[in-house]
Amino acid sequence: MEQGKILSQSNKLSIQKLNKSNACEFRKAFDFIYQRYNHFDYISPDPLQFLYDYKSIQDREIVALIASSLAYGRVCQIIKSIEFVLDKMDNAPYHFIMENSEKGFITSLKGFKHRFTDALQLSKLLLNAKSAIKKFGSLEMAFSNFFTNTKSYIWTIENFAILLNGNSQKANYLIPRPSNGSPCKRLNLMIKWLVRQDEIDPGGWKLIPKSELIIPLDTHMWQISYYLGFTKRKNPDFKAAIEITNAFKKINPEDPCKYDFSLTRLGIRNTKDFRGSIIK
Repeated sequence: MEQGKILSQSNKLSIQKLNKSNACEFRKAFDFIYQRYNHFDYISPDPLQFLYDYKSIQDREIVALIASSLAYGRVCQIIKSIEFVLDKMDNAPYHFIMENSEKGFITSLKGFKHRFTDALQLSKLLLNAKSAIKKFGSLEMAFSNFFTNTKSYIWTIENFAILLNGNSQKANYLIPRPSNGSPCKRLNLMIKWLVRQDEIDPGGWKLIPKSELIIPLDTHMWQISYYLGFTKRKNPDFKAAIEITNAFKKINPEDPCKYDFSLTRLGIRNTKDFRGSIIK
């Protein structure tokens, strides 16, 4: 099966250029950038900002799912769309999901439109999330169950995406799957937010080691990584995400996604500054 082949081959991808010496130099440079940009003040405007409004992990993981799923397009519209949804939930997302049916979701979200996503599509995602929570106890428990059973983070993402698609094998724009070649940027972003904990990522999930995380690959991180030689892939696809993650694992094995936010912030703010600060 071609989809299974994509996943199994991705486990074997690695970057050979990095050795102990230059990996150490990269880590020093990245740690400097991390100290400069990995601060709460740099978050807004970003979908991540909404997670900090919810102390309960039951609420936060649902907000993370909504915010990450809608994290495509212009950032100003992303923020407006997330605000619209959370407002309709009376800022109590867990209660809203568990107490409503699909019809209730559609009624409450009437008029919602975010580029390719309408109220019906978002309602189906919320309904599938509700089913997952009822079956496993939480989204974290669902994800952890797949991780425990497969012993593979990549297959965990695949199974988790299928679960959020209502156990459908069909492609879904909101929750794409790695077996279809997608870098799964938004799903990996959600998981990173919930697993890691520092001044940027609020954390809350305790069952998944951060060493297993995959870079939430967007255009900015792909451009940075391609420039640095961390990937030879010409497009930011799933194989590129794995190549880049493996490169970061050589630099920081215990936390390969540590530099994601600070590097992309630096790249967005000043590409020339980025190039000069990493490689002379």
